[in-house]
Amino acid sequence: MIAQSQPLYGVMAEFKTPDDYVSALRKIRAAGYTCFDGYSPLPVHGASEAMGIEGNPVSLMVLIGGILGGLGGFSLATWVSIVAYPVNIGGRPLFSWQAFIPPVFETTILLAALTAVFGMFAINGLPLHYHPVFNVPAFARASVDRFFVCIEATDPKFDLATAKSFLTGLGSTEVSEVKS
Repeated sequence: MIAQSQPLYGVMAEFKTPDDYVSALRKIRAAGYTCFDGYSPLPVHGASEAMGIEGNPVSLMVLIGGILGGLGGFSLATWVSIVAYPVNIGGRPLFSWQAFIPPVFETTILLAALTAVFGMFAINGLPLHYHPVFNVPAFARASVDRFFVCIEATDPKFDLATAKSFLTGLGSTEVSEVKS
């Protein structure tokens, strides 16, 4: 029986320092590649700018979640005290917004936090139980002390030989093919 080769996911290069890593990301983007990703064991200043990633939608999502949480908490407290369960205590008004501050604050924080968690999961495509880059044995060091860049085969400019020689020319310590 002849073993069939796995389809190619891309080409991965390994770098030792964050400076080499960010420099490689800039050069890859400048060369016209659009489908590539970087992997590092720690946040690297300038990496997202080098990759052309602009803005972070999570902060706006959290703001909207917090506003909706606050409005929802205020609406719930108002509805309960005026419509669902009006209690006249000592002639005080049914609508006393000052008493609503603690539950409104709590619902604001709750919905903002839930939006942050689930928004981050959605944007990052999590949970992701398998990714082809884990097929490269050296990638185990990506969570320890190495920096990796992978140019995906879906990139319109991708050519295996060209991508390998390009990544080798960037000063990488190792270049590997990534099988799907």
